Amino acid sequence: MRAGAYFVAMAVIVSGLAAVGPATGGEPGETDVGNEFYFTRGNYGGYGGEEWGPRWAIDFPAADEHFLVALRRLTGIDAYDSHNAIPVDDEKLKDFPFLYILEVASLSLSDAQAAALRSYLLAGGFMMVDDSWGSYAWQNFQMQMARVFPEYEIVDIPLEHPIFHVFYDIEEIIQVPNVRQTSGPTYEYDGKVPYVRGIFDDEGRLMVVINWNTDLGDAWEWADAPNYPLRYSTYAFEVGINTVIYAMSH
Repeated sequence: MRAGAYFVAMAVIVSGLAAVGPATGGEPGETDVGNEFYFTRGNYGGYGGEEWGPRWAIDFPAADEHFLVALRRLTGIDAYDSHNAIPVDDEKLKDFPFLYILEVASLSLSDAQAAALRSYLLAGGFMMVDDSWGSYAWQNFQMQMARVFPEYEIVDIPLEHPIFHVFYDIEEIIQVPNVRQTSGPTYEYDGKVPYVRGIFDDEGRLMVVINWNTDLGDAWEWADAPNYPLRYSTYAFEVGINTVIYAMSH
């Protein structure tokens, strides 16, 4: 698709998000498995403030459901059209091979959760990390993942990797700010440079993709806001769609 036509198509989808009716799915974690893909959000527990709620649920469910509108319309994937939040140590998680978690500065896994995540990912599950910023959060995330995978390092994913080209060609890593900072500065805390890292298994399979110093979910949630920059929402949808297609095909 030509670039101009693509941006027109994306703009139409974004502008139509507000007109989409309520999703038809059931309560989180009570999903009947019948679709090709489920956007599953990991509930790792914890607490939050009165304004935001628990950190695992930031932007929930609007971000998840807006992303699913774009995924269905742009790819034709038979995706369940509602949210699907499941505790990371729930037995049902094995039915959903794609897992999205965010705000991992607050991640504090129990032994049972760490063991469940390890089993899930080694069995073929895939985890996408988003909306986490700065060195403090990174230290905590490294510590938590070392409990899940003490034998595997977190490494940079080069732009030549197929996850950047499986559906859209992503040529650069863009920092997507939260909705309050679209006019700058775009970073939070000391997270000035965005990057994408991952954890691979012994066979070279990418099990975890880590989008750091960026907030894709906010772009999904606010894509239909009149003043939200199309550049950020387009990039966020492209990254999300590439990640889903890569996870489904590897």
